[in-house]
Amino acid sequence: MVDNSMIHQSKAVVLLSGGLDSATSAAIALSQGYHLIALSLRYGQRHEKELAAAKNIAKALDITEHYIVEVNLAQWGGSALTDTALTLPQGGINPNIIPSTYVPGRNTVFIAIALSLAEAKGATAIFLGINAVDYSGYPDCRPDYLQAYQRLANLSSKAGIEGHAPQLIAPLINDSKVDIVRRAVSLGVPIEDTWSCYQGGEKPCGLCDSCRIRDRALIEAGYPELATFG
Repeated sequence: MVDNSMIHQSKAVVLLSGGLDSATSAAIALSQGYHLIALSLRYGQRHEKELAAAKNIAKALDITEHYIVEVNLAQWGGSALTDTALTLPQGGINPNIIPSTYVPGRNTVFIAIALSLAEAKGATAIFLGINAVDYSGYPDCRPDYLQAYQRLANLSSKAGIEGHAPQLIAPLINDSKVDIVRRAVSLGVPIEDTWSCYQGGEKPCGLCDSCRIRDRALIEAGYPELATFG
């Protein structure tokens, strides 16, 4: 049996939000032998509890280098996640409408910071938990978005000009949420420590889009006890 930890010891930055997808992405990177540097963002999100989850996940996965960077996107609002005057949608996903939980420019800003960190630390990859299958219709979670950003990464840095820009890797981009749950379980991700709810309460609300997607997947994957009302 191949010991994945011995394949290489390249560094990788993982964008660690505290949610199920980013935690699973981090676990996949570890299984491939990367030495991880975690990056989390405090961007004015109403569900800041996800940052506490990110710390717990980093500890569980033995990621010792973890940066939490503040970029306050809530200063100008534009999203129900950053403006508490707006009501979070609870009616379920409409595939033809980008929901009010979309945060303008969020992933574009996050990946830019991750690229800066990766180049400064000599990381060869950036792992992202974005997903284009069971998601809320966000435009910055699509494969063509990621491909375009990779071209920008290749052009916009010293590392890129020298031919070794960090690779943007989204290992879950084509997975269903059920598939992600199963991968998380197989990799030993502490699902109970992850936080997906858009509300900032002590317990997940079970009603927001994120809770609905997560709970449905947990139940379909055979883990109802991990769902909101399990």
